[in-house]
Amino acid sequence: MASTVHARIPLSLLEAIRRIDTPEDQVDAEYVQELRNKRLGLSDTVYTQIRRYSEATKRGQKIPFAEASGLGTLIGRRPDSDELFSTAGKILARDIYDSIATPKRRMMGFMPGFIARPMALKELQSIAVNFFGGTLVHSGSFLQLQIPESVTVNGAPKSAGCAFYESAFRELLQLLVKGGEQVDHVSCVQRNEGVCEWRAEWRTSH
Repeated sequence: MASTVHARIPLSLLEAIRRIDTPEDQVDAEYVQELRNKRLGLSDTVYTQIRRYSEATKRGQKIPFAEASGLGTLIGRRPDSDELFSTAGKILARDIYDSIATPKRRMMGFMPGFIARPMALKELQSIAVNFFGGTLVHSGSFLQLQIPESVTVNGAPKSAGCAFYESAFRELLQLLVKGGEQVDHVSCVQRNEGVCEWRAEWRTSH
């Protein structure tokens, strides 16, 4: 098992909990202690951990794998786990995208596909290694994202926790190349298939 993961992984999971648990009426969140006690995302513990993971991200520090996978299990026990895993994936993808240098993001957004897509592919391959702890392979007309040790794979039954990486992958494709609507989860560690893998169509041009 991997010993550590990128700090943005657990950070995005907790950010999703905080976002979903925060009521639209901020007065309730501030003044009704009973509400704060019932909603994990409003607790001081979650805020403290979010600050810790944010600082770790800035310093380039890793987080223990078991700690991150524990958050995946915690989310998997909630009735709104599907929404949480999906939201966390989008948060992760957007945070990663924002960490890319602005000039490079602009180039990938405005240059012709035959220039932008090789740049985006290289970026995605780097993200797969540095943030997901996996690999991304370009095979024919598809991209294959493989993650051998997912922090959320055992968080919920029927591979529901894998929605975290699927959502992140789809969102990154949308942000980088305006694609990624169709992402298929083709294999899963929870199903004893060796590795969690997602496949998305990849065109060479716009």
